[in-house]
Amino acid sequence: MTVIQLEDPHDERLSDYVGLTDVVLRTRLEPAGGLYMAESEKVIRRALRAGHRPRSMMLAEKWRDSLDDLVQEVQAAGAPVFTGPIDLVEAITGFNVHRGAIAAMHRPELRPVSEVLQGARRIVVLENITDHTNVGAIFRSVAGLGADAVLVTPRCADPFYRRSVRVSMGTVFQVPWTRIDPWPAGMDDLQKAGFTVAALALSPDAISLDEFVADAPEKVALVLGAEGDGLMPVTIEHANRAVTIPMAGGVDSLNVAAAAAVAMWSLRLS
Repeated sequence: MTVIQLEDPHDERLSDYVGLTDVVLRTRLEPAGGLYMAESEKVIRRALRAGHRPRSMMLAEKWRDSLDDLVQEVQAAGAPVFTGPIDLVEAITGFNVHRGAIAAMHRPELRPVSEVLQGARRIVVLENITDHTNVGAIFRSVAGLGADAVLVTPRCADPFYRRSVRVSMGTVFQVPWTRIDPWPAGMDDLQKAGFTVAALALSPDAISLDEFVADAPEKVALVLGAEGDGLMPVTIEHANRAVTIPMAGGVDSLNVAAAAAVAMWSLRLS
């Protein structure tokens, strides 16, 4: 297969790449259309290694030769590859594409919660975290620190949104995840599955993370909330324990991605 030379930014074959900076549009379009966007060489490679199928790839001409093996891999999967001047690529996408490569990928079907939890001992639940950067950073942290799975609530940002995927450095492809719906009613299912639900929250009856880890349950579901608002009161009320990270210097809390990393490091299994 030959690489297709781009000339027209309005080429209908490039519709997947238009409006990538419009979060509202992409949030509505991508899940319904069964796709997500993988930006940068490393992220695209990790998506392919995870078994995800490309719909197409677009790259700037200046990166064409250095990414020849990636081009061949995408083509071998039956997907077309488009190339053109960097200014044309950026005119189509609306932003500076990292290292000039971006791919439209087929979105895998979400798995049932029960399937994702099989054999899991340490999971993270993201409650209503709408910042895509935080979602991506959490996936990168928990992937490196040994979380078995991530569950996201219905109002949580899409982990496969371009920004989340890029910030995660593609680790969102390696950690099993799915949506847990309804929530917080779904907490009952976690508890029935043997998980101790630990709500990371500034609560009057919270115990310190050190104390929780000292006698850590066999199976833990760590629940994290959005910046500012934190967890919903009903979530804290129905969790088995409220847990807080000991802080110093008059600081009451960490960014949610940093908190996830600290908590998962403390709860890591050997």
